[in-house]
Formats: sequence, C-alpha cells, structure tokens
Amino acid sequence: MRVDALTLRGYRNYAEAALRFDGAVNVISGRNAQGKTNLLEAVYLLSGGRSFRTRFDKELIGFDRDFASVEAEVVSGGREQRIELLLRRGAPKRITVNRVKTAAAELGGIVNAVLFCPDDLNLLRDGPAARRRLMDLAISQLRPGYARLLSDYTKLYENKTRILRDYRDDPRMLDTLDDFSDGLCRASARLIRYRASFARRLAAAAGPVHREFSGAGEDLTVRYRTVSTVTDPEASEQAIYEEICEHQRLHRAAELAAGACLTGAHKDDLDIDINGRSARAYASQGQTRTAALSLKLAEREIFLAETGEYPVLLLDDVLSELDAMRQDFVLNRIGGGQTLITCCEDEQIAQKTGGKVILIENGTIKES
Repeated sequence: MRVDALTLRGYRNYAEAALRFDGAVNVISGRNAQGKTNLLEAVYLLSGGRSFRTRFDKELIGFDRDFASVEAEVVSGGREQRIELLLRRGAPKRITVNRVKTAAAELGGIVNAVLFCPDDLNLLRDGPAARRRLMDLAISQLRPGYARLLSDYTKLYENKTRILRDYRDDPRMLDTLDDFSDGLCRASARLIRYRASFARRLAAAAGPVHREFSGAGEDLTVRYRTVSTVTDPEASEQAIYEEICEHQRLHRAAELAAGACLTGAHKDDLDIDINGRSARAYASQGQTRTAALSLKLAEREIFLAETGEYPVLLLDDVLSELDAMRQDFVLNRIGGGQTLITCCEDEQIAQKTGGKVILIENGTIKES
C-alpha cells in the first residue's frame, strides 16, 4: 500500500502543488509553519476522509478560496487507483474513487495510515479521551461502519447531555430522556465490542515491540476498561447491552442530580502498565515515550495482519522529540512499507534512511 502521487489545490496554504512520493521513505523538510503537517494531513485524509487536526472541512480550505481538492494516485491490494476529494464551503465533501462516487467510510478499505505526532508522546499521561481517540482512528479505517456508529453515538450523547443540563428550565425535556438513554446503551454495546477486540490485538502486538525497545527489561500490558457492570466486553452485543442498561438504571438519579451523562462508551479507557505498575502514575518520561512509540508501531502491525499490507506511516516532526536511541529504533522498524517523515533538519535523517528528500517552503514543494 502506497501513495505514489499527490496534487493539492486550495488546500490550507497550498494554492497548487503536485509531487510524487518514493515507495519507501520520504523526508519532508522545511522550517516551521511552511506546510509540512498540512501535507501529511492531506495524505491522512485519503484513509477516511477526515483530518486528524479538525472536525470541520471548511478549515482545510485556503482562506481566499471557495473550494479545495486533494487528488492522489495510490496502489492498494496490487491495484492502481485514483482518489479525489473535493471540499466546498457550505456543501458536503465529494469523494470519488476511479471517478465513482464513494462514501468516506469506504476509503479505509483502500488506504490505511498510521499517524504519530508529538502529542502522541503524551498518550499515556493525557486523559482517557486521547486513548479512546487512538482506538477510534484505527478502528474507523479497519471497520467501515465504525465511523458512522461513532458519529451516531456522539449525536445521542450530545442530545442527552442537553436534556440533563437544561431539564430544570423545561421539565418536558425529560419525556425523551429514557429514549436517548436506551439509544446510548445500544450504541455503546456495539462500540465496546469493537474497542475491546482492538485493545486485545493492540496488547498482543505492543508487548513484544516494547520488550525489544526497552532491551527486554520491561513488560508492557494494555487492558480495555469500560463501565463497571460490563463483565465481558467481547460478549454478545445483547449481553453487553443488558449490562449497560443495568449501569444506566443504577446511575439515573445521579445523572439527573449532576446534569451529566454517566453511562456509556464515552467512559472507556485503556489501562497501560509497565512491569505491573500504572504507566500514567509511575513511569518516567522516557518510559512513557517508549510505551507510546510501542503502541503506534503495534498499530502498524495490526494493519499489516488485517490487510496483508503495511499502512502508510506518517511521522509528524516526532523524531526531533526523541533521543538518538529511540530515533534509531523507530527508523530501524519502518522498513517494508511507505513512510513520510516531517522534520526541520533533513540531513541526518535522510542519511540514516536513504530516503527521498522533499523540501517545503511556504506552500511550495521542491523535490530533490
């Protein structure tokens, strides 16, 4: 799986740009605020039609533009394919694959991408939302229906939260509370099964990577955690639904008192331990960074096992945040697939990888 060529028009700070990528390592170099991350974002967009930086398509369109387009030539499953995304202000985005209109969720079956950015180095120290996002971004590519389910869940959650927050001013809002609660329980049961399955695979892949990374001195464990009444998060959807409903029943009065939704998959998290102790509470900065890297490299292995191809690996200015040992480990693990690395200084990384260097200056691309 690889992206061979990319053309941008009106995308962020790119008025018009076109380039070709190497099938192995591409080092994207330039000063800060020149458009390096924008380029990676455009590639990531090919994997699911969504940015990793914003929820709003309008932010992807240049300030002085009414539309933006991303066109790519990709090879996936041994087939050459062409993906085009058209973003217009005030209108839904249009996606075509080989000139056939396609839903965003179907892009995951064509292009998969694993992103690692500086924020991910704090994956273990950040709140549960960061670890749910890790799962959601990956599963959305592997399971086309997951992104739609997640969107439906978010709408149910927002509506229920509005009722709990405002019902004192308008008690009639409580007439629909139980309907939204039931909808959340049903959607939660489905999300939990997806996430628990992914977390099990992530744990199996991340443990060996981390042992190698730490010189066989540390054991990394990953456990999925959801609401307390769910005894087996990989049980049948109906069984999980019934257990979540019990949690909802027990917490209904507390929700009304607090004005907040206390039951559902928005409470999920990953418990990550190093040598049996909570990484979030006890790990050093170096240990948490090593563990975060292990999780991302494990995610790449999951995509390989699922699809038979390595996903496109996007490293956004992350190597500058790592010491030499961790840099070398990452660079030694990225063989076999296509990688795009952004950095401010390209010489050392280019020498280590033998990769193609692409220079970015104020939205202009210069290929070496």
